[in-house]
Amino acid sequence: MFKYYNMNQVILPLDLEVKLQENDIAYTVNDLVEQIPDEAFASFLRETGNPAYHPRMMMKVILCAYTQSVFSGRKIEALLKDSIRMMWLAQGYKPSYRTINRFRVHEEVKELLRQCFVQFRCQLVKDKLIEEEAIFIDGTKIEANANKFTFVWRKATEKYSAALVEKSNQMYDELLEKEIIPVIEREDQEELSPKELHEVVQKLDEKVEEFDKKIKESAEVEERKQLRLERKGPKQHLKQFKDFLARKQKYQNDISIFGERNSYSKTDQDATFMRMKDDYMKNGQLKAGYNVQIATEGQYTLAFDVFANPTDTRTLIPFLDKIEKSFFKLPQYIVADAGYGSEQNYEDVINRECTPLITYNMYRKEKKKRYKNNDFNSANWEYDEETDSFTCPNGKKWTFRYLSNSER
Repeated sequence: MFKYYNMNQVILPLDLEVKLQENDIAYTVNDLVEQIPDEAFASFLRETGNPAYHPRMMMKVILCAYTQSVFSGRKIEALLKDSIRMMWLAQGYKPSYRTINRFRVHEEVKELLRQCFVQFRCQLVKDKLIEEEAIFIDGTKIEANANKFTFVWRKATEKYSAALVEKSNQMYDELLEKEIIPVIEREDQEELSPKELHEVVQKLDEKVEEFDKKIKESAEVEERKQLRLERKGPKQHLKQFKDFLARKQKYQNDISIFGERNSYSKTDQDATFMRMKDDYMKNGQLKAGYNVQIATEGQYTLAFDVFANPTDTRTLIPFLDKIEKSFFKLPQYIVADAGYGSEQNYEDVINRECTPLITYNMYRKEKKKRYKNNDFNSANWEYDEETDSFTCPNGKKWTFRYLSNSER
């Protein structure tokens, strides 16, 4: 005997909620987004055009897809057609992948995500799942979806820019010495600005056109040869100064993109080249990526931020500023690993009236017995100025003298 099965029988549509399990992730996503106030969605309103999907529904759909490790717009669109939880959250609506992608790159979605984190923490506090006594900060580097060979380095840019300044100044002085162009008014005598380079290009272009006109009007062969010979110099300088102008504008644009960074990727200008933990080639290869920082408590992520700085030491202070400004008030204890240990970070946390539970880099090593008993550990030496010698904890004395150049 089989259970009854008939594909041709007409049945009434049922509420999809009855098919979800009691602890389904869709309920959590729904409750979280429903707690966001209506004022947060006001910026999505449009008075013209076809009515848009409600941003609350779009937010539920995207968050639920992310919990299932689905990030592609087309795959999210497919889930809306065959996933019960996604169909229930969307209430039968089926936005296309273009609509989904346009929504999640909208500038206001960042504010919605912040609201989600704030509401999530409030719910945890309400349910007494966290104690609000401490936050634990850690980070990881995530590889960007960028070409690995499109790097631009600050040192190389500054080097080539300095060489360009020197060469353009030298060539400009040569033009004035040969009286090819008149003197132009300069703002800075040390380097030519893009505007001044453009003016030099115009002057040279006028000079070349003047020679072209004379060559065209001349009927004598020898005179035309002489004019072509005289035109050769300004024409070469014109080509070089056009190249100088293009490179000058490129270097200035590169410097503005760098900001405080030392590199960026041409295909993802926000990404910085840094060493990743998963180095498959085992050669320290740099890859374009981001440094993602999170603050947790009770294994719940309460705040996040993305940095272009590869070192964790320099991300702690701006991350704490972001938490205070956008997420919640800092608790009593700030906990982090030795990667965040620095005097500047300790002072900053103390100034915020918090207690830093952050070790420094040598903390674990100094606790080892072998380190304490090491005669060559300078931290355990005592210096005697009269004899210019050092005494180790075991009583041994060490005297050092400087070698002359002949003795080395």
